[in-house]
Amino acid sequence: MNDSNTPGAVDRLHPIVLHHIVNTLGWPDLRPLQKAAVHPVMDGVDALLLAPTAGGKTEAAAFPLLSKMAGSRWTGTSVLYVCPLKALLNNLLPRLESYTSWLGRSAALWHGDVSQTRRKRILWERPDILLTTPESLESMLVSANVDHRAFFSGLRTVVVDEVHAFAGDDRGWHLLAVLERMERVAGRPVQRIGLSATVGNPPQLLAWLQGSGASKRPSKVVAVGGSAPTVAAAPPGEIQLDYVGSLENAATVITSLHRGEKRLVFCESRRHVEKLGECLRAKGVTTFLSHASLAAEERRRAEEAFSEARDCVIVSTSTLELGIDVGDLDRVIQIDAPPTVASFLQRLGRTGRRPGSLRNCLFLSLDEDGLLAAAALLLQWSRGWVEPVVAPPEPRHIVAQQVLALCLQENTVGEHLWQEWWGGLGPFGPPAEPIVKHLIDEGYLERDGGMLFIGPEAEQRFGYRHFMDLTAVFTAAPEFTVLFGRKEIGTTDPALLTEKVVGPRRLLLAGRSWQVTYIDWSRRRCFVEPVETGGKARWAGAGFARGASYELTRGVREVLLGATPPVTLTRRAHDALAAARKNAVERLHPGGTVVVRGGPHSGVRWWTWAGQRANATLAATLSEIADPLQYPTDACIRLREDLTAEEWQRGKSHAAEQLSLPVVDPGALRGMKFSATLPERLATATMAARLADLEAAATVLRESVRFSSLPS
Repeated sequence: MNDSNTPGAVDRLHPIVLHHIVNTLGWPDLRPLQKAAVHPVMDGVDALLLAPTAGGKTEAAAFPLLSKMAGSRWTGTSVLYVCPLKALLNNLLPRLESYTSWLGRSAALWHGDVSQTRRKRILWERPDILLTTPESLESMLVSANVDHRAFFSGLRTVVVDEVHAFAGDDRGWHLLAVLERMERVAGRPVQRIGLSATVGNPPQLLAWLQGSGASKRPSKVVAVGGSAPTVAAAPPGEIQLDYVGSLENAATVITSLHRGEKRLVFCESRRHVEKLGECLRAKGVTTFLSHASLAAEERRRAEEAFSEARDCVIVSTSTLELGIDVGDLDRVIQIDAPPTVASFLQRLGRTGRRPGSLRNCLFLSLDEDGLLAAAALLLQWSRGWVEPVVAPPEPRHIVAQQVLALCLQENTVGEHLWQEWWGGLGPFGPPAEPIVKHLIDEGYLERDGGMLFIGPEAEQRFGYRHFMDLTAVFTAAPEFTVLFGRKEIGTTDPALLTEKVVGPRRLLLAGRSWQVTYIDWSRRRCFVEPVETGGKARWAGAGFARGASYELTRGVREVLLGATPPVTLTRRAHDALAAARKNAVERLHPGGTVVVRGGPHSGVRWWTWAGQRANATLAATLSEIADPLQYPTDACIRLREDLTAEEWQRGKSHAAEQLSLPVVDPGALRGMKFSATLPERLATATMAARLADLEAAATVLRESVRFSSLPS
């Protein structure tokens, strides 16, 4: 059990841990990543552990940490294991309970579904490893029932699983801020270990995870083979692209193929999950569903099907994308395309885990846009490209939330000392001072005797249920709970309960149709009874609201210009791609971009193929010559119909000198939680920075432009 690249690594593991690896798990050897991780993890180095899905990352962190725990005689809760999903935590708990038991240690679970009785026991017994989410960690910090200083006094290490899933959005900023507060509560630097399978920029991601310690503490990226790859790409597999035209046809294909096998189907919206589930059940296929609006019991049935069922189909949104142990899964099927290459790699990694089996994914495209998105994604994947993980810029609303949470945690905080809690972490330092001033001016904070504390406005906005709303970073659309008797089925968009209908009102939820019998408007509940057919599904915010990236949209352009991904295409996919290329010929030019006047789209359009954020940036920058009434797409922006060649040249020349941030619709701010705690100008500036892609916009402005006029 040794490796020339990691001399002495295995020998550093605790003898009891090593004994159980060999005799309890029956492993003849550790995997390369697990060996390579021993030295940095046991030396207390901040580390990013990279390996393809099912590469043994959890054990790569757990075995050396347990060895250090035993050798250094850590006491109390010394390790936090943080995950983005409760389902992933539930799945990991039995493994970590088993590993800790080897040394007479313990692991426990703390999240929103854990009972109060179990929580009280955890507070009393203090497990060695606590599995939790960032939101639950903050709830512990602000809870009057938790002595957080005593509970976290022994904290030594935090493991962040699926770290890329945090870093790309505001949950990542929230996590970093909570970890900084945790270090101050513990009274010592806390080692940070990130686990990931799909990363395009490992060193930058590790520096992000280190937070305020990035320039102060040693760090190491640990990957399979001991060096960091530029991407964490999955090995080649059986990838097929098909064009089916509708969800009903997709259900027919899924029913006829791979009978007797366990298949996991990913959809990009909850509505598609419901509709496909209904179609499959109508064809007699044993089907399980999973998405965020289903009740916990319904989601558990899908999770259990991973390990227990055989001839079945599991239809899911991204809720089953991350590292839940899928057991003996045979096939992954993708409806249209996932939003990123990184997401595809996660999904592809669900398969090919049995010896002798290959990773596989069948893409079923519902329309031309879905086919092009899938082809473009597969083209970029085939080149070994995966998105870099980049934190959203200027998280001012998270700063406001954290200052309020800190005052709730500590009761009072010195008005000149609050910055110390985040150790100089960028947005939480001096740039946050105008935000704190605004919180005081607006009554979210009170100030007295040089101390800050929670004010009446915060009590009114966030005080419901012990300030629970303050610890949740995202704004969830208000939904109605759907009940069949006392059994909760899930939640639905209230629009389905208010729109005019002819005849009985019916919902589609958990893959079944339900007839509404009573609506309790005050408690946001509706009661239903099962019916055969006729249900409708809808949720606000479904789909690709953020638009595709520059790289994937340029991939679509390449596909339309003739590039074909090196995967198996069905005859239907070949024919549909040929038709798409024929229809797009006037919107493309291999030497640059195209401005088209007239044609089937009417008006004047600049076909940039730059992605929605770049096009929003260009529309704002070219405000004098762009159509003021437009919503930029991934592929184009609209220009003024009376635009002249001279105005175009002048506008493009000025744009190259100074790019502008996109214009923000005031209604869009409502979707950014805690935006009300910011001055309006700062809230607008935050949203504008997140809607922009300055680099891609500048690239497009440097390209040559071809003009053409077509008959309308």
